[in-house]
Amino acid sequence: MEPRLKNPYEHVPASYRALSALERSTRDDDVLPRTIQELVRVRASQINGCGFCLDMHTEDARTAGETEQRLSSVAAWREAPWFTGEERAALALTEAATRLADRGEAVPDPVWEEAAAWFDEHQLALLVTTIATINAWNRINVATRQLAGSHRAAAAS
Repeated sequence: MEPRLKNPYEHVPASYRALSALERSTRDDDVLPRTIQELVRVRASQINGCGFCLDMHTEDARTAGETEQRLSSVAAWREAPWFTGEERAALALTEAATRLADRGEAVPDPVWEEAAAWFDEHQLALLVTTIATINAWNRINVATRQLAGSHRAAAAS
């Protein structure tokens, strides 16, 4: 597979800077644990089929301390016993907010209520913004066929 655009962001640098700033604003480890942030990014990227982001965020998750066992089970988090209630609530919200068109009520009340039982309003706002941001990155990268691992080559040059 070849990318449709080698670097879509060079054509719209202001958009890239804006989305990057939004991304940076979601990376607040004091509000939302880094492992949860990365699990959310991994799960949304799995759902959206974004190899570029999936590769990047599994690497980031490992750096944040995630184990291979947990990372290989993110897609099956409901059946895997090693996710906490807090992580499960974040992953359920991620799935609902990523698959908006898959059901009549895009984010069902029980999903939101479970997340609200674990996270305060500030954390929920950060979680929702994290989910929205990774979905934006996924859509750009999938549409333009950015290749898994190509972020490493760009960083090295």
